[in-house]
Formats: sequence, C-alpha cells, structure tokens
Amino acid sequence: MDDLKKYIREVPDFPKPGILFYDISTLLQNDHALRMTVDRFVWLFAQLHVDKVIGIESRGFMFAPIVAYNLNAGFVPVRKPGKLPYETVGQSYDLEYGSDRIEMHNDGVAKGERVLIIDDLLATGGTARATGDLVKSVGGEVAGMGFIVELGFLNGREVLDGFEVQSLIHY
Repeated sequence: MDDLKKYIREVPDFPKPGILFYDISTLLQNDHALRMTVDRFVWLFAQLHVDKVIGIESRGFMFAPIVAYNLNAGFVPVRKPGKLPYETVGQSYDLEYGSDRIEMHNDGVAKGERVLIIDDLLATGGTARATGDLVKSVGGEVAGMGFIVELGFLNGREVLDGFEVQSLIHY
C-alpha cells in the first residue's frame, strides 16, 4: 500500500528544525489518491461490522466520516477539551513533557458498540491509545484503528498493543 507515498509531500524543518513533516494535503488534493485512501480503509475494515467510526482531531475528521458513511456506521469526533458543545467524557494521557486530554460527547459511544478509530498519523501512539481507552471506559469495544501514515521508528504500534492496527503508508 506504500504506493500512496507518492502523494505525500515531505516538508523539511516543519514545525521546527530537524523534523521531516509528511503533509497529507497533497493526497487530499488528488481525487485518485483520496479515493484510494478511503477505499483501502473501507476494504480493510468492512469485515469488522462497526457501529461507530471515531475521528481524532483534527485530520482524522477528514477521513472518519467518509469511512463511516461507507461502512454504514455513525461518526463520533474526539477533540481537545472545551471544543464540544454538550456534556463530555474524557481521557488524559502523558506526553514526553507534560500531559494532554481528549474528549467526546458522553452519548457518542454506547455500551457494547463496536468502534473503529481513524487518524491521519500514528507516531508515538499516545492520542490513539487514549482514544481507545476512552471508548473502553464507556463500555464500547475498539474493533480496530486505522492510520494513513505510520512512523514506525517512533514505535507507536507498541503503545497500541492489544488493538488491531492498520496503516496505509509506513515510514
């Protein structure tokens, strides 16, 4: 599936010197690449029979609703604190220097619902792990996680041990 790599723009020194940023905006701009990305997610996860697809803020929002539509599932956004207008449940997680938190509406996932989590990037795995833990905390079942890009050298997959993880592009 690494043929999608040709649609990813590599931007050196962004957001700071020494970082090579993999920009998916060029993939989004190309109708063929966008369709391939969505179709591959749907093909990978169709057999899971999920009830909801979660998109992690912010670039997970670009793909999760489209995948949800194609899987006949609902869409649930997971966001940073204070961004959702209704009552929320949240999950804190540790960063290299400090901590962060994610939230979803308290009625976003019901007990027993099967959930697919979608995001653009698997790096250290902290946000995805927190999202999976959040789903489990409300009684949902994480059926799988899908990422467009996986930075294997950051070992995020190890943090997601116990979850079914699929990535379309590996670096």
